[in-house]
Amino acid sequence: MKTLLHICCAPCSVACIKQLREEGIEPVGFWFNPNIHPVTEYRNRRDTLVNYAKEIKMELVVNDTYGLRDFVRAVSDNILARCNYCYAVRLGETAKYAAENGFDSFTSTLFVSPYQDHELMIKVAKAAAQKYGVEFLYRDFRPRFREGQTEARNTGMYMQKYCGCIFSEEDRYLKTDRKEKQK
Repeated sequence: MKTLLHICCAPCSVACIKQLREEGIEPVGFWFNPNIHPVTEYRNRRDTLVNYAKEIKMELVVNDTYGLRDFVRAVSDNILARCNYCYAVRLGETAKYAAENGFDSFTSTLFVSPYQDHELMIKVAKAAAQKYGVEFLYRDFRPRFREGQTEARNTGMYMQKYCGCIFSEEDRYLKTDRKEKQK
């Protein structure tokens, strides 16, 4: 089975790639993350993934679209629902690329994170699969999240501290500020 694996970042990909390979699936990685801010964060995540893909001998397609302005425009009217748009644009582009390039299926490393809206992602991925006529290969990678993060940390990979968008970065700092004010 020829599977395109959307990758949000190298650390999240570790357990996913390992599991797929254990199942006899050799994924092709796909970098498309126009939500990540700032551009230095975007580059750190992309470059870490490029290096990791070489290290583990995984084919990687890099759609190097830094889309901060488009992302902000799309979510500015409803920032609380930004994840809906984010999932749709990333999984939609993955499904489209998979269909146009002869892949049998697609999936995403987003399914490893216990912090993402898993049910919403499934719904969005199924809609993208139907739209583009390619199979959505569902895997719940969450049970291997900690294992993958530990392995990534042990190999010295760049480890980000937030989901990626400017608003998740803000949430990270506001939560920290709240905790400090409570002390």
